[in-house]
Order: sequence, then structure tokens, then C-alpha cells
Amino acid sequence: MALKKNKQTNNPSEAAGDRSRGVVSLAIIPDGNRRWAKKRLLPAAAGHLEGANNFKRTIRAASDRGIRYLTFYAFSTENWKRSEQEVMALMKIFMDFMENFINKPDDEGRRVRVRIIGERDNLSERLLEDINRIENITKDNDGITVNVCISYGSRDEITSSVRKICEKCADGSLDPKDVDEKMIAGGLFAPDTPDPDLIIRTSGEQRLSNFLLWQAAYSEFYFADCYWPDFDDKELDRALDEFARRKRRFGA
Repeated sequence: MALKKNKQTNNPSEAAGDRSRGVVSLAIIPDGNRRWAKKRLLPAAAGHLEGANNFKRTIRAASDRGIRYLTFYAFSTENWKRSEQEVMALMKIFMDFMENFINKPDDEGRRVRVRIIGERDNLSERLLEDINRIENITKDNDGITVNVCISYGSRDEITSSVRKICEKCADGSLDPKDVDEKMIAGGLFAPDTPDPDLIIRTSGEQRLSNFLLWQAAYSEFYFADCYWPDFDDKELDRALDEFARRKRRFGA
């Protein structure tokens, strides 16, 4: 469906809403930052920095296409095993992103809502302060919701939800017979975010890597051959076009 040329709007998402090809909730595994840097004889930190810049561009592109939820796998629980130098560089990039977004929360009128998803025990006090600030500043924004997964692991997320249910069963406030899928889903880190319609992974790798295992039950997958820093608007549109060609049956 083509947009009417005479329609005037100040909301980029409204103007391009039909460009989402039916994708309401999008999740991305941004793989290949280090390989992108290595190919250019640059340190890994340079690849992560360019990846962070591309994350900002992708938020704008997803919003402009009418996508309502974007979940981004920024740092997994397994990533803590990387070198201290690389981890510190990534944490610095996260803090810079938060502070830049805090200074410009509306992102050119898109009214982006930002939430940080994951275990926070290992995060620095300064990063936690930035997280609280950005979540409070953007909590009432009604544009695209961006979930940034930091220190996130899906198995940990599911385990946490089940543990809460077990505690209620143990104290007698919940009958085990009443435990259902809805209850487990309600205990996940972002229960109000719809399950992703589409999950994109860059760099040609084809696995979930402990990302949204519960939520991805009926998601469509798209694997882009390019490294994450090279994933641009055209690549996003290719993924959305591929999604639009598929027929989702949800097991029926």
C-alpha cells in the first residue's frame, strides 16, 4: 500500500507505518563487530564503537518503518568471559550511549522509550545510575520501545521467572496446578513486549546464542551475511520484505 503524497504528519513512524511489512516487534542479534574491525586492521573496540553508532541508526530506521518494539542483544552473560580490556571498552560505549540519549531523549520527535533488560549485579554503579536515568526520562514516551539487553541470558531469564513461581508455591500463595505459560511469561524481564515477529542476526551466523529462547517460539528468522556495522536501511528492508513473503501458521 503506497502512502498518500498529500498526507502531512510530524511523526516519522506514522508516516511510514505500512513500511513495517507487518513487523510489530523486532529483535536483533548484532554479530560481527570484531570481525568487521579485524578486516580493517582495527582494534575490537573500534568495531564495537561503530556497532553502537549503527544501533542508533537502526533505532531511527525501525521507528520510521512503524515498528513498535525493538529488542537488541547488546551484551550477553557469556560476554563477561571476554578480555577485561574489551569488556571495559563495551561498558564505556554503553555509558556514552546512555548519556548521549539522556541529553537528547526524543531523538528528533520519535519519543523513544528505552529499557535495559538483564541481570544488573555485575554492572558498575555509574552505569546503573545512567540506566535509571534513561529509563525514568523516557518511561512515558509513546514512540518505539527499545529494549537493550545488557548482561542478558535467556536461560537465566527463564530460571528467574520459574524461581519466583516456585517461591510462591513454597509459601502456599500459589497452587502448582495453576502454573501456566502465561504466568512464566509474566515473570520475564519485559513481559509487556510482544514476542518478536522477526529476529535478525548479522554476520552469517545462524543460531540464537541464548537470546529470547522463550519468546522466539514462533518468531521468523532472517540471517544477514553482512557484519553488524554494515547492516543498513537497505538490509533492514530486505529482512522486512522476506518476512512479508512468509506465511505464519503458528503450528496450525
